[in-house]
Amino acid sequence: MLSSLKYFGRRALCTALAMGCWGAVAWQEASAQAYPSKPLKMIAPYPAGGGVDAVARLVAERLALRIGQPIVVDNKPGAAATIGGDALAKSTPDGYTLMVGSITDYAIAPHVHKALAFDQRKDFAPIVEIGYGTVVLVVNADFAPRSVKELIALAKSKPGELSFASSGIGGLQHLNGEMFKQMAGIDLVHVPYKGTSQLLPDLLAGRVPMAIDSLPAHLPHLKTGKVRILAVASPTRSATLPDIPTMTEAGLPGYVSATNYTLFAPAGTPKSVVALLNKEANAVLQMPDVREKLQAQGIVITGGSVESVERQIPKEMDKWT
Repeated sequence: MLSSLKYFGRRALCTALAMGCWGAVAWQEASAQAYPSKPLKMIAPYPAGGGVDAVARLVAERLALRIGQPIVVDNKPGAAATIGGDALAKSTPDGYTLMVGSITDYAIAPHVHKALAFDQRKDFAPIVEIGYGTVVLVVNADFAPRSVKELIALAKSKPGELSFASSGIGGLQHLNGEMFKQMAGIDLVHVPYKGTSQLLPDLLAGRVPMAIDSLPAHLPHLKTGKVRILAVASPTRSATLPDIPTMTEAGLPGYVSATNYTLFAPAGTPKSVVALLNKEANAVLQMPDVREKLQAQGIVITGGSVESVERQIPKEMDKWT
């Protein structure tokens, strides 16, 4: 009789476990079928007014129309985008928290932030690569050098006296500046900020003379003559700035850099939700007005499958390692 009780006990336990697993799957499927049933939040891990913020707001506005729910952009700047990344990693994986961030930034972060609490490969679910943006060497309008060669010559004559701004220690802008220093053989002082919108007042006032930054936030000031662009860091000239030379053309062969804009969800988000968001985000990227606005900011639109953006992450991790 005891053995019979044990048998039925084990059977009951197995049945309970099976029902529990089935219930979890059924809950996920039901949640996915009902998705989205409430407003979404989209993290922008940089301050308002910068390139990432502009892309996040444009995508959020159009994506909201496609999925029938509002999407609120939540700026969480600081620590070279890792504060926003940490917030995404800790969010409930239900499809109601998204983020527009950079694969490049999060590939760099583990090598700079030793106590990083998240791992891009394990904690993020990439949805779609929105595109990649033009990086420019931008200077204050009153800065004496009129070319990259003149800038390098001035820096060599004043080692450690010139400075460059970035969006924070360990971010792509910071490494852009460090790469420029190494390749040009010059000594510049790094001045970190929380994002482009924070460094802009000092760049416009001439308190910091230059930055190697993504283009969008600087375009209005380029048009008003408050800043100048000495070169683009693309392999070829930018369609947005056809008269501006590449770094290679300007005298620094092999200097290439680009920003990245990717839509993420937390790891564990139901695949059906990720697939839906990928489909709708790709539709957004095909809208003529969206393409026009992104291309006007020097952003080359990518789009594509979830699998294609998943393949990019280990490549970037390996490269920066």
